[in-house]
Amino acid sequence: MTLSMLLISLFLFTFVELNCENLFDCRHDSLKNDTEFLPDGSYHWTRTRYWRKLNRVGQTIIACGEKQVGVLQGKVLKDVDYVKGRSWQLPDMVALCEVENDSVLHDLTRRSLLRNARYEYVMTNSPDERGIDVALVYSPFSFRLINSHSVRVEPIRNMRPTRDILYASGIIASGDTLHVVVTHLPSRRGGERQSRPFRIAAASKVAEVIDSIYNNVSKDAKIIIAGDFNDYSQSASVRLLCSNRMKDISEKATGHNGAKGTYRYQGEWGSLDHILVSESLAASVDNCYIYDAPFLIEPDDKYGGVKPRRNYLGPRYLNGFSDHLPLVATFGW
Repeated sequence: MTLSMLLISLFLFTFVELNCENLFDCRHDSLKNDTEFLPDGSYHWTRTRYWRKLNRVGQTIIACGEKQVGVLQGKVLKDVDYVKGRSWQLPDMVALCEVENDSVLHDLTRRSLLRNARYEYVMTNSPDERGIDVALVYSPFSFRLINSHSVRVEPIRNMRPTRDILYASGIIASGDTLHVVVTHLPSRRGGERQSRPFRIAAASKVAEVIDSIYNNVSKDAKIIIAGDFNDYSQSASVRLLCSNRMKDISEKATGHNGAKGTYRYQGEWGSLDHILVSESLAASVDNCYIYDAPFLIEPDDKYGGVKPRRNYLGPRYLNGFSDHLPLVATFGW
């Protein structure tokens, strides 16, 4: 290991947020509406496609560990435009959205390309009708789990049951406690305006979790909120959380290969995915960017530029990765 690699491993903690795009297994859960993702369903979700998907999620996570930073006098430099070359280490923590169940996370961490990474995980078991949940995958070598639990979001009027909020806390290398909240707010189904109250209701529940940490642990607690908000940085749900002493460090994140957001719809880039940190953690942020490696994107023949290399377009199989690009944030402890 070179001196630069050693210094990077000592100073950097890599956090990834990724919406996997429908990471379902091939078995029917009678309590969930997962029939589309069965071998005889409309998506023809076979074991071959499932295992290919698992390995591609694993490939994405592994690739997000690429470090493109410079080191000078023992200090990691910010945004040196990759002048000093590249190194790599596994991400320390990954917040995942659109994962079906514990079986999928077991296969991902124990049987896919990640099987030797020795990752551990916690996840929710939500009443979401489609059966999708959120999870936190982490390295026990850089995050020692203390506690985790799910927080139920009670539906308001006309709101469908949605994903639970995942809370986890643990000890990081500095000896401090890190609090992590993973969320996947309700979709824009039915229109942005009509569905906006549902996202605000879910974000308000996240705010309650943050208030509980501030009030019961410390006003200087180190907190990360990450997930697919189905909203943009200036949307009410994100602003609600930022008004609670949180900072959206992903607000201006871009990629290095043409991505101007984590998601592209009809030629327009936007970031529905976000990483927010508490004020006490903001000073530790080294960088936040969209990881748009060439294998995760493809030419957009209709609108120009590039777009995420998604796995499905409706029921049509495209043999891709995800319709969302991952966010990567690095921290210096």
